[in-house]
Amino acid sequence: MKFSDPAIPLLLAALDEAFDHRSWHGTNLRGSLRGLTAKEVARRPAAGRHNIWEIVVHAAYWKYAVWRLITGAQRGSFPLQGSNWFSRNEADDSAWRRDLELLAGEHRELRGAVARFPPDRLGERTAKKKYTYVDVIRGVAAHDLYHAGQIQLLKRLVT
Repeated sequence: MKFSDPAIPLLLAALDEAFDHRSWHGTNLRGSLRGLTAKEVARRPAAGRHNIWEIVVHAAYWKYAVWRLITGAQRGSFPLQGSNWFSRNEADDSAWRRDLELLAGEHRELRGAVARFPPDRLGERTAKKKYTYVDVIRGVAAHDLYHAGQIQLLKRLVT
């Protein structure tokens, strides 16, 4: 499938609306986190379940993973040890702010990589061959929205 130049601005709009720009669909990921304290985001809805803070770092990691996929960068440059889920248990406001900045920073990096991505390659399969580049870029925007909704529900349970 061939994509033209307008595809990149549409993908950037989808990423931004899912993360921190105003949109018709309601709360985006960043908006779902507004005003929350470390104490609130560290609370778990039940034993063995992820808290809001862990979801935030998980979202940052997947922005990084898609950035790595579309840039061809090697593993190991994410600022935290591990992958996918990162335990967050302590109500430390400065650590919470650092992880919010990590999320914002990974979004900026991803957005920059998408802006530079050649539109004629969007239909190509990624190095893992399962999905196309356009699939993973759209998918990370959907991932933000999924977790924004999840956080909205969790806030009702734990804050």
